[in-house]
Amino acid sequence: MAAALNSAAVYTDFQGLTALKAEAREQSPEVLKAVAKQFEALFLQMMLKSMREASEGDPLFDGEQAELYRDMYDKQLSLDMAEKGIGLADVLVRQLQMRAPDTAAAGAMAMPQRQGSTFTRIETQSPQVAPSVGKAAPVSMDEVSASPEAFIRRLWPLAEKAAAKIGASPEALLAQAALETGWGKAIIRHPDGSSSHNLFNIKADRRWDGESVAKSTLEYRDGVAAKEVARFRAYDSFEASFDDYVNFLQSNPRYAEALRRTDDPKQFVRALQDAGYATDPAYARKIGNILDRGVVADAAAALKSPGEGTLS
Repeated sequence: MAAALNSAAVYTDFQGLTALKAEAREQSPEVLKAVAKQFEALFLQMMLKSMREASEGDPLFDGEQAELYRDMYDKQLSLDMAEKGIGLADVLVRQLQMRAPDTAAAGAMAMPQRQGSTFTRIETQSPQVAPSVGKAAPVSMDEVSASPEAFIRRLWPLAEKAAAKIGASPEALLAQAALETGWGKAIIRHPDGSSSHNLFNIKADRRWDGESVAKSTLEYRDGVAAKEVARFRAYDSFEASFDDYVNFLQSNPRYAEALRRTDDPKQFVRALQDAGYATDPAYARKIGNILDRGVVADAAAALKSPGEGTLS
């Protein structure tokens, strides 16, 4: 019991959060307090996000990568602050203990959602994993960018289907997409704000006759980073992005070696880098770091466990 209560101290520990949700069914005071702290952490995270949005930022260090790391830092900071407590968790525990026993623990798992300057409450439910065959339901930008776990959970069926076509693991494709898009938060948008659905930042070269969108990008030439404006492919859905990614690799002879190494995720992405998929000299290492941190593997394990729900 104690291990389960302490297992969600890192915001990317999705198995810990899943275990905590399962323990909530017991409705014990210890579990109720731990769940209330998670709620308090979410509240603090939203406060930090509001403060960030109100700040003018630092032009020298602003950018997609900086924003991603700030978001990761704020999520972990909110958990650390909730551990010390600001009093909200104690109030929540007292309120829930006054409720009927069969609804108190379930109510504690309710998630706050910001709407304007107020907070409303929505109940979380254990999501059903879409089947890996057939046409998947459309996935929105908001769904994939809500959190790293949501990114994995919503895109997993599409990644699984695409990975099977080239003999790769879904985890490898999701780790690459996570790096390219900052866990869905930096997916390229059209001028009107609509999504390009481009998960792998494939550029629109002369072989592409579909829609495209221009975007400033950081490229490395002879080891020197410089900003350039390039056009990237745009799709109608994330499923189309995965399909084009597979076709892009299979139709380019230079990626033949990478397709021979799909059984090893790190060798696969290293071969992609060697073939010129990205100009960043640390591209493969960054994807490897995502895989090593276990964010993708933990979320995938929770999805693969029958009957397990997840928190997002």
